[in-house]
Amino acid sequence: MTRAYRLPLSLLAAGLLSACNLAPQYQRPEPAVPATLDGVAQTLPADFVVEPAAADSLQLLPWQQWVESAGLRQLIEQGLQNNRDLRVAIANIERARAQYGVQRADQLPSLNASAQGSRTRTADDLRSSTAPSTVANQVSVQLGLASYELDFWGRVRNLSEAALQQYLLVEENRRSVQLGLITDIANAWVALASDQQRLQLARDTLATREQGYGLVQRMHQLGATNGLVLAQNETAVETARNDVAAYESQVARDRNALQLLVGGPISGDMLPPAPTASLSSNEVKSAGSGQLLDGATPHVKTPGVATAMTVVPTGLSSQVLLARPDVVAAEHSLQAQYASIGAARAAFFPTISLTANAGTASDALSGLFDGGNRAWSFVPQIRLPIFDGGRNQANLDIAQANRDAALAQYDKAIQVAFREVSDALADRATMQRRLNSQAALVQAASRVLQLSQARFKAGADDFLTVLDAQRSLYAAQQTQITLMQAEQVNRISLYKALGGGIDKQP
Repeated sequence: MTRAYRLPLSLLAAGLLSACNLAPQYQRPEPAVPATLDGVAQTLPADFVVEPAAADSLQLLPWQQWVESAGLRQLIEQGLQNNRDLRVAIANIERARAQYGVQRADQLPSLNASAQGSRTRTADDLRSSTAPSTVANQVSVQLGLASYELDFWGRVRNLSEAALQQYLLVEENRRSVQLGLITDIANAWVALASDQQRLQLARDTLATREQGYGLVQRMHQLGATNGLVLAQNETAVETARNDVAAYESQVARDRNALQLLVGGPISGDMLPPAPTASLSSNEVKSAGSGQLLDGATPHVKTPGVATAMTVVPTGLSSQVLLARPDVVAAEHSLQAQYASIGAARAAFFPTISLTANAGTASDALSGLFDGGNRAWSFVPQIRLPIFDGGRNQANLDIAQANRDAALAQYDKAIQVAFREVSDALADRATMQRRLNSQAALVQAASRVLQLSQARFKAGADDFLTVLDAQRSLYAAQQTQITLMQAEQVNRISLYKALGGGIDKQP
């Protein structure tokens, strides 16, 4: 009866031992940030509207749904295919996946088959008197189990888990590179659109000032104005001409930067739409000749920077930050260190390994598989650490220190993520009011210019007043474009700070 239960009990004991895991139990640390991102809004203006949204809504939508411009989507798709940094990240994933496969294979026994044949001749002086011949033949076939470690303490299993977490970490690094590439391309696209608007504004300003300069030239020829006014007009014209040349160069540099990010040539339909003139041709002539009188205001069209991304919803739980690639990568690093502690602890316990061979051997190939020619060997081995000079303890201390460092890095990653979101939300809270205020400033500056032109024509003011009004309007319009660019950049920054959306795996 005892013998009947001996084998099952032995197997049960071996199974229980193999289930031992000396790694500390992992529990995700609580983020050291407020529970909701709405807490950021407590210091924001009361008129800042927080829109409701599910905490995981960002991760459920692909990035394509956040990009409004079809041309920009094509650019990003091309960039994801061609970008060198992303190619390196994908290669790193393949390497980490292979390393994990190597480590995981250690959990399984390794079987090898071998066949061997030999023919030897022994010298007559060395041959035994009973040996029938000086030539001997030997043929053997074996199936062998290489040294296989019985993972009683979870050492191999924890090493495999650490390799898995490292592989997942590298995958999140690829997501970080991809998210950074998407936002870099979007920012470069918005910068190009903004500089195109600045170039168009400079051209409109040059056209207006050239018209005014032509009028002053005629007045000077008729003796209605002096040479100082003519020189002041010429200065204003050349300043505008210089701005046009500078922005033409900047637009070309923006295209080069965008092409470098994309990694290939860019077709025209991928670029931001060409801006329209701020003033119509008739309005340019009227504004330049001073014909807008009696309080009439020249119609200044509001420049518009092309929209890159849709508005990211707010009102999210801070748990959404846990899906950011850098935060997820930090968590995988932390989990890998937990597994490394388990492997380091297992080094204090005995290691049991098995080596076995089974096969047949004969002095002739015809008798290789005869019943009496079977051969086998079974070599269990146990290694018990007795004295190692403190090596195992030092390795455990290293693993625990790495765990503590990874925990600190994880906390830091979450806090950095929360600050980035907080900064983006703080900018967004007042962005619309700043845009509205700047638009009103542009209209007011245009009225000042119109009135100063009328007073100059009537002889009530000198031309310096007109020049100041022109500069003020030009500066206000440039600031308006800068604010519109900042609003688009804020959308992109908030999208990146919240971790972006899902993406197709390579």
